[in-house]
Amino acid sequence: MEITPPCVVALTWILKDSLGDVLDQLDEPVEFLVGGDDLLPAIEVALQGHAAGATLDLNLEPKDAFGDFDGQLIFLAPRALLPEGLDVGMLLETASLPQGAVQGAPSDAILAVSEIYPEHVVLDGNHPLAGISLRLHLKVVAVRAATEEEVERRSAGTGFFRLQAAAPGSSALH
Repeated sequence: MEITPPCVVALTWILKDSLGDVLDQLDEPVEFLVGGDDLLPAIEVALQGHAAGATLDLNLEPKDAFGDFDGQLIFLAPRALLPEGLDVGMLLETASLPQGAVQGAPSDAILAVSEIYPEHVVLDGNHPLAGISLRLHLKVVAVRAATEEEVERRSAGTGFFRLQAAAPGSSALH
């Protein structure tokens, strides 16, 4: 089956930064909906027309991946207004924090704890890969028709580096 939206592709990959450092590796295939919200648009475009067994090497500049780093997405929050057990790298949803804890942040943002001080915490609203050029080696393991449910929810269940807030002491990247 040729990849055309909507369909589900099972992929493995190696994701590296422009220096060649491995950022993520999927050795076991994971399914993604092409034509939904699971993959970056640049990846979806590159996959179209290919079939199971195809391998692709993609160079994604920040504008095609997670955007440029935006200094206006850095926020200071009073330490006393944030939950106990914070760790650097932990992700917090502004909607779950006390009102006014993070001045100027969108009410639905996911913020990463980047620095912790006795009186305040530095929170970063940028995606962890913002501003980074990425090199992605993909292998298409399988292609199948998407179910009605997958098309309706716009996902096969996994998003490409979708950030998810986690409990204190943990973080999730995809």
